[in-house]
Amino acid sequence: MKNADINPSTGNLPIQKVGLNDLVSIQVYDSPELTRTVRISEDGTLRLPLLNEPIHAAGLYPPELEQEITTALKDQGILVRPIVSVTISEYRSRPIRVVGAVKKPVTFQDTGNIHLLDAITAAEGVTDAAGPDILVSTPNPAGGPELVQRFSRRQLVDQADENLNIRLSGGEEVRVPEAGKVWVIGNVKRPGPFPVRDPGDMTVLKVVAQAELMPFSSTNAYISRTSDNPKGGQVEVPLTKILERKSPDIPLQPNDILYVPDSKSKRNVSNIIQIATGFGIGTMSGLLIFRH
Repeated sequence: MKNADINPSTGNLPIQKVGLNDLVSIQVYDSPELTRTVRISEDGTLRLPLLNEPIHAAGLYPPELEQEITTALKDQGILVRPIVSVTISEYRSRPIRVVGAVKKPVTFQDTGNIHLLDAITAAEGVTDAAGPDILVSTPNPAGGPELVQRFSRRQLVDQADENLNIRLSGGEEVRVPEAGKVWVIGNVKRPGPFPVRDPGDMTVLKVVAQAELMPFSSTNAYISRTSDNPKGGQVEVPLTKILERKSPDIPLQPNDILYVPDSKSKRNVSNIIQIATGFGIGTMSGLLIFRH
């Protein structure tokens, strides 16, 4: 993608329909009093000197707007054979907004051949916190709820799948949601959240390797999985057997809390899991000291 695709220079913009707040350059041959740059109003019209009525411009291509101005000048007897040229100086009617887990959230105008990957590139790419999906919200022309499309981040960004690289036409919001997180607390060196960037990508073995077990960890760990049980609950994990490859690894889900007790701990596991769940994911940082 070229920078000119996102920030085009004045006078070199592709031909698209005129929209609200767009800036158009109107040249009327041999009539300097009518030659000027005009911004389209909120009601979709523009006004020129000497014309009694505004001209409806929104939704017209520049050649169509040229014809409308030509007709108005002739019908009102201002010019006999007006020669009118219309070009787009600035688009403001086609914003594309890129937000979420991107390096530089940005809003820019659709100026022609803009695709989904162009929008992600304009935001300087996704961050390490990006989740598995990219969402594109498009205004509903019928006035109902927005139309939302979901795309695989890995297929679009990493594999550059052209089938997913849809054409944008302005008005869209491109959102890159952050990945869900698995929390590890207890007898580990690096307690805290670990992102789940792709479904099925995180397991007990993987997250324990990242969190780094402390010496004398218990043979069993415990998962709090509120997604399965809104009232809270825990699943016992044969941690030592998983580490020794004597038991199958266990997949983890976003918002799971994995608690690794100390082998000598006398603390009630159920109470710790209940406290952790009660604090909520947003305030989990206060629980990362559990290394008993």
